[in-house]
Amino acid sequence: MYTLYVLFFALVADRAIGDPEGAWRRVPHPVVLFGRAVSFLDTHFNSKGLNDRDRRAYGIMAILALLMASVLVGLLASRVLLYLGFLGIAVEIVIVAILLAQKSLADHVFAVAEGLRRDGIAGGRRAVAMVVGRDPNSLDRAGVCRASIESLAENYSDGVVAPALYYAVFGLPGLFAYKMLNTADSMIGHRTPRYSQFGWASARLDDLANWPAARLSALFIAIGTWIRRGRPSARKSVSAALRDHGLHRSPNSGWPESAMAGALDIALAGPRVYAGEQVMEPMQNSAGRKNIGPTDIDAAIEVFWSACTVLSAVVIGLSLSIESLL
Repeated sequence: MYTLYVLFFALVADRAIGDPEGAWRRVPHPVVLFGRAVSFLDTHFNSKGLNDRDRRAYGIMAILALLMASVLVGLLASRVLLYLGFLGIAVEIVIVAILLAQKSLADHVFAVAEGLRRDGIAGGRRAVAMVVGRDPNSLDRAGVCRASIESLAENYSDGVVAPALYYAVFGLPGLFAYKMLNTADSMIGHRTPRYSQFGWASARLDDLANWPAARLSALFIAIGTWIRRGRPSARKSVSAALRDHGLHRSPNSGWPESAMAGALDIALAGPRVYAGEQVMEPMQNSAGRKNIGPTDIDAAIEVFWSACTVLSAVVIGLSLSIESLL
């Protein structure tokens, strides 16, 4: 019950404040510290001379060491904050809020719509390059919009629902371990010659860790769509998620992305270019509109905020229910 109340206030704080500009100029963001730890092990244990078997073994040991260190730091932080009373509670709320990504995600995606409106395709490409890994110069206007909406939906799962879930269940140790794993996957969980073996364990564990959050995210998006856009759109959201989630190359990302596609009645995914290589992928909700624009990004952000409200309502509802039973 304690962690649920802390989580609720952290969700409220992150939604209202996010990451203020300039907040991390003097002190590195915790995710930056996680990234430095991953980079250190990558540099020292992923040398060019390793064969595939050793590279995979070192990768497994690296991610296990990182997760164990994250859990230990989380346990230590929890013990210290416990002795600080109300100050400790306030600090924990801040820590959890920092590791959520509601406002920062919405702000980055909104910047894509604003870039398109202000500077056309060039402005949209500059802004979308901040939120996706695909080649922005290969994207037309509709492609820029699709990329930003897909990122919004996917990161709702990875950056909001998943960390909230692991904090709610396991406290700070679970939250730190999840963020470490997610950071490792984004850095080394790629199918490239350098990381296909070393990052294999990180990628597989990240898929496993995100399994429940991805499906919860699709549900929350559908409920948020019902609140914001009505029952017919919510039905389309559920239908698209159930039908098209498997079209995505990821076992998890297809759930929130297809739910968002159905909610807005647009087509998402399809062919895209990463590092000069074209990735062929079917479209989710392929019967939906394909010629989309900045107003569709605005609509996606509205659904996103509604889904965030659903998450917060679930958290406070569980808190009050548990309290009433005690």
